[in-house]
Amino acid sequence: MTFQLVLNPGSPLRPIVVVEDNEMDLDFCLQAFEEHAIANPVVSCRDGEEAIRFIDTHVDPTDPKFPLLVLLDLRLPKVDGIDVLRHARQQPLWKQVPFIVLTTSSENADISAAYQHGVNSYIVKPVDFGSFAEVVKHIKVYWILTNEPPFPSANGH
Repeated sequence: MTFQLVLNPGSPLRPIVVVEDNEMDLDFCLQAFEEHAIANPVVSCRDGEEAIRFIDTHVDPTDPKFPLLVLLDLRLPKVDGIDVLRHARQQPLWKQVPFIVLTTSSENADISAAYQHGVNSYIVKPVDFGSFAEVVKHIKVYWILTNEPPFPSANGH
């Protein structure tokens, strides 16, 4: 498996990396991005090992695939999400990339571990598409339109 560009491949904007092994959840995410007209390209990593390879491959903020933000599931095959987050936060430039955990777990131990390892936001995945789309709308409004990214692309985001 390799990470792949799954949405808006020609966009000059920084990509959003979605680290998600569940096909249905990835599909919900992509549909919600389309519904809310998110123009950023979306790169999909299907397990934690792929996510770590992506992190290790994209280490220069002038790289057009260096992400605007990362949506990270915790329950991943090969390498779990906390280990992906820990790995990212050990890389100087990746310390600045916003990470949003988007997972089914509402366990206090997972929430605490995510924040201890530098997550910027922790969201429990809604199970129905309407609620999921609403979460994506809030991510767009705050993380894409309002927040000032640490590494803007030529057009500002």
